[in-house]
Amino acid sequence: MKLMGFHLNNFKSRSLFYKNYFKLNLKSLLTRIFFFNILISQSMNSIKPIYDINIKDINGEIMSMKRYEGKKILIVNVASKCGYTSQYSDLQKLYNHNSDKIEVLAIPCNDFGRQEPGTNFEIDEFCKINYGVTFSIAAKGNIKRSPKHVIYEWLSNPSKNGWNSELPSWNFGKYLIDEKGNLLEYFPSNISPTSSDIISKL
Repeated sequence: MKLMGFHLNNFKSRSLFYKNYFKLNLKSLLTRIFFFNILISQSMNSIKPIYDINIKDINGEIMSMKRYEGKKILIVNVASKCGYTSQYSDLQKLYNHNSDKIEVLAIPCNDFGRQEPGTNFEIDEFCKINYGVTFSIAAKGNIKRSPKHVIYEWLSNPSKNGWNSELPSWNFGKYLIDEKGNLLEYFPSNISPTSSDIISKL
């Protein structure tokens, strides 16, 4: 009888131990989930659509990105003395055939091989004369150097755009923005603006 009592008390002790153990672990788990949800919520709240940004166009006029709301946007860092400069023609074709669905924003930059040495006026004339460009061109800005263009601050900051931290590796890198101002995808220089990779996303 004593032996049975011992086993019974031992069983009760173990049961109580496991009961308290699982209570503590459940409480710890719920606490972690609670704080994890807070962190996720804070992170989501810090992500902002690109429409909050204002930039200068090639003529020095202030331009709100909100003007593009409701359409996709293809943002391209351009240069006039690059092996990919002929993509200006494809960008214009993309815009001509799909202007109801997408806007093109070219941002001239001299950071990659010093292949955009011109002034804003010279760049604007070059684009119109050689490629008949009618899509938007921003004022010349920096991407790799400081101060970084505000668009590329947003494009390379995951806390602002949601996922991407990479800058273009060369001229004519392409970022696709959706109709709500969110970053969708990046296409490197060798992907043509009229390729199926981009057209299929429209």
